[in-house]
Amino acid sequence: MSPYVERIVERLRDAEEDLRHEVDEQQRRWQYQVHRGRIRFNQELREAHRHLKQGIPSYIGKGSLFSLLTAPVIYSLLLPLVLLDIWTTAYQWVCFPIYGIPRVPRRAYFVIDRHLLAYLNGIEKANCTFCSYANGLIGYVREVAACTEQYWCPIKHARAIVSPHQRYHLFVDYGDARGYRHELPAVRHSLRSETTGGRRKRTRGL
Repeated sequence: MSPYVERIVERLRDAEEDLRHEVDEQQRRWQYQVHRGRIRFNQELREAHRHLKQGIPSYIGKGSLFSLLTAPVIYSLLLPLVLLDIWTTAYQWVCFPIYGIPRVPRRAYFVIDRHLLAYLNGIEKANCTFCSYANGLIGYVREVAACTEQYWCPIKHARAIVSPHQRYHLFVDYGDARGYRHELPAVRHSLRSETTGGRRKRTRGL
């Protein structure tokens, strides 16, 4: 890895740490706690949230007609998303053991908790649940694809790409033929060695 890329990776790691601090600050600011996966507000805040909930008739009445008409289009994505979820999961369960790649922990990519907020009505809760699932799925699929790319074709592109996945910095430079032949076994080995005690280690970086 070049010194320039190393500096970029280090900055991203610092940004991840800042984000964790921001989450902690968010908990203090809005006075909730997360304990064993359960989110808890105090009774006073729960009551305040309920008073701020907008009723469904009012929500629909004040909304945009075009937004209402496009809702079926949005939710029509659910079928291909579920199929993508099933197919990706089946793919990694069948193929990754053959390649010696540790499976991506699907559950780690899905955080569905917005429906627990008392100030959201039923429609808003459904919308938030859909968005949480869709974005979690894309993150999960992206990691499965990134692992596949690291195993089969760990070569950087000739041009800069927007928001490369976190494994991209491990790839060999475009045009470095000798480096590719020499480093491919090591890049694959680093992917295979991402388990400790049967659990997958988190890869950090781009």
